[in-house]
Amino acid sequence: MTAVPCVVLDIGGVLELTPETGWTRRWEDRLGLPPGTVNQRLGDVWRAGSLGRVSEHDVGHAVASRLGLGMRDCEAFMDDLWTEYLGTPNEELIDFVRGLRGRCRLGILSNSFTGARERESARYGFDRLVDHIVYSHELGVAKPDPRAYEAVLSALDARPEDCLFIDDAPACVAGAEALGMRGGLFEDNAGTIARITRHLDAYATGPRPVRRDPAARPGFRRAPGPGAHRAG
Repeated sequence: MTAVPCVVLDIGGVLELTPETGWTRRWEDRLGLPPGTVNQRLGDVWRAGSLGRVSEHDVGHAVASRLGLGMRDCEAFMDDLWTEYLGTPNEELIDFVRGLRGRCRLGILSNSFTGARERESARYGFDRLVDHIVYSHELGVAKPDPRAYEAVLSALDARPEDCLFIDDAPACVAGAEALGMRGGLFEDNAGTIARITRHLDAYATGPRPVRRDPAARPGFRRAPGPGAHRAG
């Protein structure tokens, strides 16, 4: 396999800015429910949706039946869910990544939710930003499961040591590094842009060797569902 530099990025908290909006608490207040009730009643649905085990129709049906919502309120509830999930675009970083086309292979690896590809493609054009997108709800596994990283490496036809992975969750960065990828923890745009630039500049003199420690791979941890702050 030819050594070609690759950059893979997370979406929520990296390419999308996704602060908590408090939407579940507002619905609990509206319905006269104790704090935490929404996620307690729908936690299994969030987990299933993050791994593609339920359809959007199934999610809506569960929301309506478990919270006692009519059709109009159910639609409003789902609108609030997607408003927080999609956040706002990180325009500076997106523009920088767009400028990398032709310099490296580009990918996205995201812990996601049923329906995310269609909405993120329509709103942000991520399918045109990178070469391949791997979503947990389509793959059936989520970061930091090693199979998630292996899937994006396979899609990009890339060696782990040639690939830099950017994520805002330390556990997800550690999962990539355990597989032999290079990791970059997203904290701000300036630091991330500098980290990507260093990775690509290193290929002017050839890729560097990397040591792998398979025993360091973290165990599986589920992706956070849309009922909680999105990270990954």
